[in-house]
Amino acid sequence: MTVGEAARHIDGTVLAAAAAAATREVHGGYASDLLSDVMANSREGDIWLTVQKHVNVVAVAQLNGLAGIILVNGRQPETDTIRRAEAEGIPVISTPLQAFEAAGILHDLGIRGRRSS
Repeated sequence: MTVGEAARHIDGTVLAAAAAAATREVHGGYASDLLSDVMANSREGDIWLTVQKHVNVVAVAQLNGLAGIILVNGRQPETDTIRRAEAEGIPVISTPLQAFEAAGILHDLGIRGRRSS
């Protein structure tokens, strides 16, 4: 499943890097609002659910090779976040759903969390 397909299933709107969202495959999922946790435990190809909307989320996604970032609860990224995400080709999606609901839908679609160990 691509990032764009996942976004459609959670009523998401792609706000940055739409071209990448259309083709980038999702290999797993991770949900956390603590950046150090995401850096330590997410895996390349994961789609990340968070409430964090500042520019540092793009740096973390790039560092770990994440498929994209989903902002839950209708959060909208800061202007710098969109600009950086576009420059780095990191899809950013906003969904009105809560993290629990979005994660459940993605899980039902076959996107699973992947243990680091």
